[in-house]
Amino acid sequence: MQLLTPITLGALSLKNRVVMAPMTRSRADEQGDMPNALMREYYRQRATAGLIITEGSHPSADGKGYCRTPGLYNDAQQGAWAEICKAVHDEGGKIVLQLMHCGRVAHAANKAPGARTVAPSAVAARGQIYTETGMQNFAQPEAMSPADIRQTIADYAAATRRAYAAGFDGVELHCTSGYLPAQFLSTGSNLREDDYGGSLSKRLRFVLEVLEAMAAVDGAGRVGMRICPGNPFNDLHDDDHRETFAALLEAANPLGLAYLHVIRMPKVGDNIALAKRHFSGPLIVNDSYSREEAELALAADPQIAAVSFGRAFIANPDLPRRFAEGLALAEIDPSSLYTAGAKGYTDYPPAG
Repeated sequence: MQLLTPITLGALSLKNRVVMAPMTRSRADEQGDMPNALMREYYRQRATAGLIITEGSHPSADGKGYCRTPGLYNDAQQGAWAEICKAVHDEGGKIVLQLMHCGRVAHAANKAPGARTVAPSAVAARGQIYTETGMQNFAQPEAMSPADIRQTIADYAAATRRAYAAGFDGVELHCTSGYLPAQFLSTGSNLREDDYGGSLSKRLRFVLEVLEAMAAVDGAGRVGMRICPGNPFNDLHDDDHRETFAALLEAANPLGLAYLHVIRMPKVGDNIALAKRHFSGPLIVNDSYSREEAELALAADPQIAAVSFGRAFIANPDLPRRFAEGLALAEIDPSSLYTAGAKGYTDYPPAG
């Protein structure tokens, strides 16, 4: 079974090609955006994955969007993440931190006092976000100044340094789902007329400078990027997403990233074919693959190096073993995806 064979992605050597996809689970401590012991157990249970990609974690207090999501911008958070990395490594696993700055996808009720909501332009996203006091309209963001942009790029680099100090094997830039990098790329949310907006090349600049800053910490071979061209989530709109991502991947390709993590979305086009045309490095493909379909994808194209699984890993902490032995997969409890506590998080048992 090819899914269970080893693979090397840049500087990351994986024992199998079953990757745990990043999934927000809303279990961090609200006070201080702290990773905790419950999260440590959750990731430890799933360490038989070839690679764990963590839930999106904000590189600054301003970058937080949702309630009970973890950060990595201070010593206490770094220490808590170090315990999680150790738990995964003690089980023989590998773990990458996904960095997620939500930009305008936010509300003050979910942020620390004094934290700002910033975006490329002062254009609020249409829609609502969950807070502990109920659903609220997305905040009106502040347009980022050139100094804000420089600071945010530095925040990504600082979080990358902290990630490596905590023991993470790599980092992944979240570049989809309507969050800050995607906001800079898209014509609907980036109305700037300076060096970070207007023409296509200027809309690409923020993402490329973030990738370069992350790669400068310890090489591009420890850095990945997740994309889903055409994803309209969180009120994202781009006049020509295929042109935008083709140009982004052409520009990012020479960096030598460890991998490109591509979410397929057939309703908007063939994202995997787009990635293959414009990016020459390894691909991790994602979204609702069965074991059989994943095997076919790996066999059909050597550029597809691994497959990431989200929902299947929630209810099946021993997913690689279940694949290996042909065991049935347990189903998730959707009602507990984002609730606090162990229920629906660490209480899914391995196969008997």
